[in-house]
Amino acid sequence: DVQRRRLGGGLVQAGDSLRLSCAASGRSLSSYKMGWFRQAPGKERVFVGAISRNGGTTAYADSVKGRFTISRDNSENTVYLQVNSLSREDTAVYYCAADRTNTKYLFRAVNDYTSWGQGTQVTVSS
Repeated sequence: DVQRRRLGGGLVQAGDSLRLSCAASGRSLSSYKMGWFRQAPGKERVFVGAISRNGGTTAYADSVKGRFTISRDNSENTVYLQVNSLSREDTAVYYCAADRTNTKYLFRAVNDYTSWGQGTQVTVSS
């Protein structure tokens, strides 16, 4: 199966930027639409954004639109989440996930994604 790794989490200050990476091994990442989710302490996992297989289409949650950017490099088998202007409300565990469906639609529900990374903690201090 695809193993996903995330790089770039950690403790940052409000206003900082961060880039999270999600790399796959075992299969070509270009076969999947990819999504990013996050889960704050005591809350449900929620959609952050998603990207099409070729990277030409993206979708974002309203709460992050304009601050977060998803991109992918299929030659490097990696998907990225650039997060800017971080605030304490962005503190969460961030997950990447793969959607294997053949549709072009970028799903936003947790249950639409079948393969998940282990998550990386992002903590924003004021």
